[in-house]
Amino acid sequence: MTIQELSNKLNNKEISSVEVTKDYLEKIKGKDEKVHAYITVTEEEALAAANAADEKLASGENVSPLCGVPMSVKDNICTKSIKTTCASKILGNFIPPYSATLWNKLEGAGSVILGKVNLDEFAMGVSTETSYFGVTKNPYDLGRVSGGSSGGSAACVAADMAVYSIGTDTGGSVRQPASYCGVVGVKPTYGRVSRYGLVAYASSLDQAGVLAQNVGDAALVLSEMSGLDSYDSTTVDYAVDYMDDLNKGCKDFTIGVPKEYFENIDNDVKDAIYKALKTYESLGAKIEEFSMDTVKYALPAYYIIGCAEASSNLAMFDGVRYGFRSEDITDLDSLYKKSRSEGFGAEVKRRIMLGTYALSAGYYDAYYKKALKVRTLVSKKFDEAFSKYDVIITPVSPSTAFEIGENENDPVKRYMADICTTPINLAGLPAMSVPCGYDSKNLPIGMQILAKPFNEKAMFRAGAAFEAAADFAKIQPEI
Repeated sequence: MTIQELSNKLNNKEISSVEVTKDYLEKIKGKDEKVHAYITVTEEEALAAANAADEKLASGENVSPLCGVPMSVKDNICTKSIKTTCASKILGNFIPPYSATLWNKLEGAGSVILGKVNLDEFAMGVSTETSYFGVTKNPYDLGRVSGGSSGGSAACVAADMAVYSIGTDTGGSVRQPASYCGVVGVKPTYGRVSRYGLVAYASSLDQAGVLAQNVGDAALVLSEMSGLDSYDSTTVDYAVDYMDDLNKGCKDFTIGVPKEYFENIDNDVKDAIYKALKTYESLGAKIEEFSMDTVKYALPAYYIIGCAEASSNLAMFDGVRYGFRSEDITDLDSLYKKSRSEGFGAEVKRRIMLGTYALSAGYYDAYYKKALKVRTLVSKKFDEAFSKYDVIITPVSPSTAFEIGENENDPVKRYMADICTTPINLAGLPAMSVPCGYDSKNLPIGMQILAKPFNEKAMFRAGAAFEAAADFAKIQPEI
């Protein structure tokens, strides 16, 4: 069931949250051995939260639509007294003493946490293959990746092992796995949701998002998560109910389609997006193609900025205060070197080294400073586009989900999976992946809808309008 369907049944006392939660826990036991979406299953905490939700519902008090609804949280978001590993050996047994602001909000709304889900180590990857705890598999084809870094979040929603999930998006890490797994994935405007308690990869790019079964569910959850937080100076005081305009359609919309986004894209993906654009035309929207020539520079700029910030953020994991500490140490220098060398995986070490290099004397101006200039150019180009268009539509990824191990020895090819999504993070825009079809192997394809900063309402309207009019038959994965 969707959040809205389940919430109605809970409020009408047709079913209890405890019953629903037990059902989902059984689904996890039956399916997750094959999918491997969860790192930690919190059965005891889930049943306690479900009991509390049932008491709230029985009292007759006005409750959130999320009250009593089972969900999951990506394992780089701090949850007090629940293990938070970032899918890394270096934090393999870390239990946070506090919760992220976004989880405090969702927990306060009565959400039931089923567990913490898998990701690429420290959110660095596009396939969940870099996780210390093993790869998460795509529910549509267990031989393929679920995407990344929020692969566990996407897979558990697609496989019906959670009603919705919270992920994080640094360069496409919510939208790309959502596309691969056939669910809706939302990355809000930078500053819309507090990052306090989100273990940082690249602070100027990271943003928490939602993976859900449909656009309405994603809008509901984002409404609950959004808002000003005194612990995060980048947040803004824009309280918005995204449900207000959700079903107003897009008859008056002008939709921009940047032609550069369709270069080097698989034909099945192109065909699905073009067919979706025809659907928008039938709904009364105006479609215009335009050029966004700066987009080709966005991916290298993203990786320079992201790796530079990662090299700074991950310096705190040194074997001294918490997390993994090597036993083979002789002095302070060996403590740092061996703990980090043994505690971090290959991809994390690669990005730390790239970032340190880009920030080093003699290379700062040539790489990092130039990447910041490119970031400004990308943002300005989007500003120009949104002076003409209500929303912009692009592919989410150049292809559908690839086979596990296919790109294991080619990091550049893996990085190319983010080519359609990274420009949005550089500009701090809201964007959403909405399922729009399947390829010849019955693997899901996602369409990316972009809006100007803090205009998620337009993005949700466009997504909901397409979802209601979509003429492709949705395929359910069989585990």
